[in-house]
Amino acid sequence: MKPSSLLSAVSFIFLSCLSPLGQAHHSFAMYDQSELRTLTGRLTRYITGANHAQLIFQLVDESGEALNDEDGNPLLWGVETGPATRIARLGVTPKNFPVGSIITVQLNPLRNGKTFGAMPNGTPLVNCGMTMPEGGCTSETGTVYLSANN
Repeated sequence: MKPSSLLSAVSFIFLSCLSPLGQAHHSFAMYDQSELRTLTGRLTRYITGANHAQLIFQLVDESGEALNDEDGNPLLWGVETGPATRIARLGVTPKNFPVGSIITVQLNPLRNGKTFGAMPNGTPLVNCGMTMPEGGCTSETGTVYLSANN
């Protein structure tokens, strides 16, 4: 066997062994997958990530007024979405979700009680723009992203 062919074969085997490491993914065991919450809030931050995007939002009431915790601090929640590149292809981008947008999301909350969750595959993400529509931010009053049909 030629040295270049041997080098190619060894390189292929080496890279094949590394491939599963590149595809490794974190566990969702930290999220309570038996509970599905639907929350509406005003987007305060859109974080694009290498693997997943995160949407941070302040909860709002039915009229769009910001909600605060018992200490008067903004009641913030965050949600981890699917792969950032996939959701971007489906229109979930910082351009389509600017800070201030009212969104409704379904999530599995963290088991430890912190105000963060993961968005299960196939659940809708609704963007209602900058003002709360009459009747609330729902799939009927906003634009639906990431639904089961996507």
